[in-house]
Amino acid sequence: MAELPLPRDGRDRELILGDLPVAVRRVLAALVDAGHEVAVVGGALRDRLRDGSSAAEDWDVATSAAPEEVAALFPDARWTNRFGTVTVPGTPLVQVTAFRTEGSYVDRRRPDEVRFGASLGDDLARRDFTMNAVAWQPIDLATGRGRIVDPFGGRDDLAAGVLRAVGDPAARFAEDALRIVRAVRFAARLGLRIDPATAAAIRELAPTVATVSGERIRDELLRMLTADAPPSLALRLMEELGILGVVLPEVAALRGVPQAKRVPGDALDHTLRAVDAAPGRPPLVRVAALFHDVGKATTLTAGHFIGHEWVGADLAERALRRLRLPAGEIAAVSHAIRHHMFAYEPTWTDAAVRRFLRRVGRDRLDLLLALRRADNAASGVSAAGEASQRALVARIRAVTAADEAILAGRLAIDGHDLQTALGIGPSPAVGAILDTLLERVLDDPELNRRETLIAIARELARDAPPPTD
Repeated sequence: MAELPLPRDGRDRELILGDLPVAVRRVLAALVDAGHEVAVVGGALRDRLRDGSSAAEDWDVATSAAPEEVAALFPDARWTNRFGTVTVPGTPLVQVTAFRTEGSYVDRRRPDEVRFGASLGDDLARRDFTMNAVAWQPIDLATGRGRIVDPFGGRDDLAAGVLRAVGDPAARFAEDALRIVRAVRFAARLGLRIDPATAAAIRELAPTVATVSGERIRDELLRMLTADAPPSLALRLMEELGILGVVLPEVAALRGVPQAKRVPGDALDHTLRAVDAAPGRPPLVRVAALFHDVGKATTLTAGHFIGHEWVGADLAERALRRLRLPAGEIAAVSHAIRHHMFAYEPTWTDAAVRRFLRRVGRDRLDLLLALRRADNAASGVSAAGEASQRALVARIRAVTAADEAILAGRLAIDGHDLQTALGIGPSPAVGAILDTLLERVLDDPELNRRETLIAIARELARDAPPPTD
């Protein structure tokens, strides 16, 4: 390809991207060979400029080509939105978007109008933060030689550790209120301080985050919770800037609720420590840690949080529905919160271990134990808590090795067997007898034989009080 002239702007500098992924080179070369202007933009470039990392899972390319022209160059590409983004599959994934300008954002989410055919400078001017308004244009793809186009000083801001909005911060956030939450995520993840004017605009416009859809807030929160940086950095910054009470009012309400823990701080401090202590994968552990004590804001009585786990489970369920998490994940988190106050004692009998497993469910045990581990760490009792959990897990393994069928609720007889043996039809009494039989078997697994259970059922039916009208 022909060598492009370097611009005169002092902020535009040469940069060698010698390790540019092959998939990205292929896309850039195809667009250049077709006569289009191209530039690498977005997070992959930002992270490369910041710390030299180049392991991004997807790369963003901006181009003067119209979306249909891009799609025509790549038979396997997908063009699925009105913003001109064409996705080219590969490793890494490459997303190609036409240079564009945007109209007003009446709904604080999407531009009312998108106009293609803009220049690269116009395209960069519409972006949220200066560090994201930097582009790399190839001069020689064979060697990775290219130039940095940086009209807003994003590279200098990155070097100085500053997050700054492009242009007027209030205007940027008024366009899309989600940018307020993104600012916090970027600052926490990248270790940046927010420019004072940008921070002031965030505080002023924080209430507008309430207009953002639950799905978009959820995605940002999950990115915070799974980041390498401790999630508490982002959550504390959200509180400082007035965002936490808008996005997570149930969690924000824990500020000022006293705690009797070995580690000082209130219920919100404890929650943030628990979130940090939880593993980032799977993310549901940190989600559960974030909400595990929200019931404490309304249940403090005489120094005790009576039933806070039950209240908290209901509050968490409502909050996660608002954030549009999948129903199965909501149920799993709510269940873990409801049962996280279990207290294992070495004096538990095998029957008690079996009942615990029946109550919490084998398939949800891992999440519950991980949540309790994070809670213990945040409470300053990691050593004792870990020893107790190890003992409980050992007991569970010993019990489950012999009692799999019982723990799964599989008795040697079913409701049809009972009806036949007792000469009765379907009724609530059948279910009640089966429940009693299961309790007996949990106490003594040797009873789980067909003849034995039918004999016990006959005794139960004979001793049962007569029905009343």
